[in-house]
Amino acid sequence: MKPALLLLCHRIPYPPNKGDKIRAYHLLKFLTKHYRVCLGAFVDDPLDWKYVPDLEGICEETFFVKLNPLKAKLKCMKGFVTGDALSVPYYQSNKLQKWVRSTIKTHKIEKAMIVSSVMAQFLADKNLNLSKKIIDIVDIDSDKWQQYSAKKSWPMSWVYRREARTLLAYEKQAVEAFDASLFVSSAEADMFKTKISASQDKIGYYNNGVDSQYFSPFENYSNPFASAIIPLVFTGAMDYWPNIDAVSWFVKEVFPRLRKTHPAIHFYIVGSNPNEEVLKLALTEGVIVTGRVEDIRPYLHFACASVAPMRIARGIQNKVLEAMAMEKTVIVSVMGLEGINAENGLEVVVANTVDEYIKAVNEVLNNSFDNMGAAARQRVKNDFNWAESLPTVMDLLESNNQETQL
Repeated sequence: MKPALLLLCHRIPYPPNKGDKIRAYHLLKFLTKHYRVCLGAFVDDPLDWKYVPDLEGICEETFFVKLNPLKAKLKCMKGFVTGDALSVPYYQSNKLQKWVRSTIKTHKIEKAMIVSSVMAQFLADKNLNLSKKIIDIVDIDSDKWQQYSAKKSWPMSWVYRREARTLLAYEKQAVEAFDASLFVSSAEADMFKTKISASQDKIGYYNNGVDSQYFSPFENYSNPFASAIIPLVFTGAMDYWPNIDAVSWFVKEVFPRLRKTHPAIHFYIVGSNPNEEVLKLALTEGVIVTGRVEDIRPYLHFACASVAPMRIARGIQNKVLEAMAMEKTVIVSVMGLEGINAENGLEVVVANTVDEYIKAVNEVLNNSFDNMGAAARQRVKNDFNWAESLPTVMDLLESNNQETQL
């Protein structure tokens, strides 16, 4: 019989329709090949409850906690009193903590893995007697809050700077408390090493993967666009502030100039849960906000280019990898390309300023990048393969603590 393992995620890892859920889902699938996985997770989207049976079918045991965003925000306020990061009490749950203790005891669990630093609180009790604890921090969330602070005015700029400082302290504590800490890329791991003096030998990474068979340009897709338009696309969860910031900047700064010279250009914002700010962008002529779609692949396949004008970013942008896998020309900012070793002009087009985006789109329309798609797809297949990246996790879980060095 396979040994039992505890896996805790800050968000239910199904369906794999956004960055953190994609990574967590493939991690879970991999772990179920080697362990009887007991999965605990929060559910913050009411639409995700219908997918619980899918996870119950592959796990030894599951436990899901409803996360009410309003109540969670009220809970996180106590961080101002305790001096802690607000993100930690946001995810505090006595129910989940009780389940963790009883599940470890019932299934005689010796090894555990968590996804996201905020879940470290559930394994803080040394009486749990775990022989191995691995944390997948994924992104340096503290740095993301620092980036947010630069974009906001007081008092939110102060709140975000405080969160950056206090969450970084918590991330450091987690790295020291766990046997190994993993990030989404070598660049992310290297950056975190510059922020911590101890435990650097316990910091590593495993790359995200892309299902290149699913994200294939060779399927027979139905065209979602009208025949007379020139479509540019942006894909991503549209309640996520870095995505909101990216499309808002593009619509306000870049798109009007593009429309002057190319009236047929339309900008499609494709992704779930668009907030009010994003919905208002659709008032701009030529901008379409789709909301959730069943399949983003037709939008990528028939677009003239995929744009990712990220001005706030950490880790890996799956939207970039998926478009590259679809052999689509991707116009991306330097921040959006972090962690992806793609060559500018050969596999992607890097643009940061308004003029650079205008130039890049014009070159796409002039067919200047005809061979880029094939090179981009090959880069993804070479560097972002779950079958090659996930064994790193298994090696760490099965190694002796004395051998756990990255």
